[in-house]
Amino acid sequence: MSMNVGSPDGGGEDEVVSSINTTPLVDVMLVLLIIFLITIPVVTQTVALNLPQETNIARQTKPENIEISVNKDGDVYWNAQLVPDNEALFQRLKKIATMNPQPEVHIRGDEKARYESVGRVIFACQRAAIMKISFVTEPPAKG
Repeated sequence: MSMNVGSPDGGGEDEVVSSINTTPLVDVMLVLLIIFLITIPVVTQTVALNLPQETNIARQTKPENIEISVNKDGDVYWNAQLVPDNEALFQRLKKIATMNPQPEVHIRGDEKARYESVGRVIFACQRAAIMKISFVTEPPAKG
């Protein structure tokens, strides 16, 4: 580091210093670097989980299986017959829940249906103690 004490010719006129003092910039950068080094390990911590693997099982159509469809407007159909409300759906599900062996419930949701509509069907199945619920989907188009 150097310091300018005066002009070499002995004159009293000050010269303009055109260099930039980078010391404060380096100090700020070092502080930011330390902050990032401390906070990055905290952000990347996650809970160790075993996530479920995706499985596609071919649907077995049995006559006793119940097919519940939800269209884009949120209307619920029991084997192509309109169900008026959630309570009627619950009562029907409660009746089939007592059967032995218990039939499977296959839920077909329109791709434009709200999650809330499908969620109400799942909740009704849960309340009625249905043991096996499946979602019917179409495989993606190839090409």
